[in-house]
Amino acid sequence: MPSETSHTCSDCAARPCRSRDEAKYPPFCLTKNVDKELLDEVLKLYAENQELRRIAATSACIEGEFYGRMSRVEETIEFIKRMNYQYVGIASCVGLLPEARIFKKILDAHGIRSYTVGCKIGAVDKGFIGIPPEKKLNRGCGHESMCNPIMQAKELEKEGTDFNIVIGLCVGHDTLFLKYSAVPTTVLIVKDRVYAHNPAAALYTATSMYSRFKKELGL
Repeated sequence: MPSETSHTCSDCAARPCRSRDEAKYPPFCLTKNVDKELLDEVLKLYAENQELRRIAATSACIEGEFYGRMSRVEETIEFIKRMNYQYVGIASCVGLLPEARIFKKILDAHGIRSYTVGCKIGAVDKGFIGIPPEKKLNRGCGHESMCNPIMQAKELEKEGTDFNIVIGLCVGHDTLFLKYSAVPTTVLIVKDRVYAHNPAAALYTATSMYSRFKKELGL
């Protein structure tokens, strides 16, 4: 059920939770009004599960040591090394296989084994999931393979990867991959066909003359 709280963290400009500056907590602050039992339950997960605690701690250390100095690719490689992952799975959109190949070469140079699975694995026609011809990119002019993120996840599970990376899966397809991935997973590239796979660009330009969201923002 939706919360009755009228404001959430997106309405806070102070961000006092970063330093626990309680005097600056706004009245609606989720930390100020936190469910103590739920927080204790979450902290118990960190305390009792070594893998969860190690993932959280490793990420925090990389942030602290390399803040603003490492790219996402570099941070990902550093994380893999520190977590001692031995075999990395790459779930890639077939449209971003050139990027996946470059990333694999970088992993190879660091001595990191990897296994890439493209989204069209199985080559099952989109009609199988009920896509009518007029909704296909080819408008029904022959076979058009569906994206198969569940099969990508299952293939990587069968291969025995211990860490998976998403490269450019579509919105929704990435949802299914994350749901079915058997091991910890991160996202290296988020697909955005308009903004060269940089979805934040739509937000950075939201109030400018290039905005597509002027109506939503009341501009």
